[in-house]
Amino acid sequence: MDLMDVRPFRESDLPGAAKALIEVHGTDGYPVEGVSAPESWLRSVRVRQAWVADSGGEITGHVALVRPRGEAAAVLWAERSGESQAQLLVLARLFVLRKARRRAVGERLVRAAMGYGHEQGQRLVLDVLAKDQAAKRLYERLGWRPIGTAEHRYGDGRSMQATCYVSPVEDR
Repeated sequence: MDLMDVRPFRESDLPGAAKALIEVHGTDGYPVEGVSAPESWLRSVRVRQAWVADSGGEITGHVALVRPRGEAAAVLWAERSGESQAQLLVLARLFVLRKARRRAVGERLVRAAMGYGHEQGQRLVLDVLAKDQAAKRLYERLGWRPIGTAEHRYGDGRSMQATCYVSPVEDR
């Protein structure tokens, strides 16, 4: 696992990304959604762009930018900034296999998404579950600002507290 490439998602990556999602869910309980149908969740019509970390042909990480659909971070930022939610993208579906961690895989994936948002002239927002302290540290290290908190609700009626973030202004 010495060589690792972060690159745009290809359709041929779908089985490996789905396998990685299931593995990360098994070790970390994240992502909370998408595990029952990982391939359709990863390729949702809401996905605008996605990237993978490819380590010698094995997908070891993934991130996507999705169109907003009422996520708390998108609503909060639109209210505070006056920007339309149509001007935003939501950073989502970030996961990295445990064996690939501590190699800046997550950071490289997030930076790829941030670069795309900058190129497209779109602000990025996201929410992080309160329990995911390592993710909060990553985003804050990359300049993301907390903009509030919200209850993250799941399709099955469960909810968890989350912190909402907006990408740094210099990445616009």
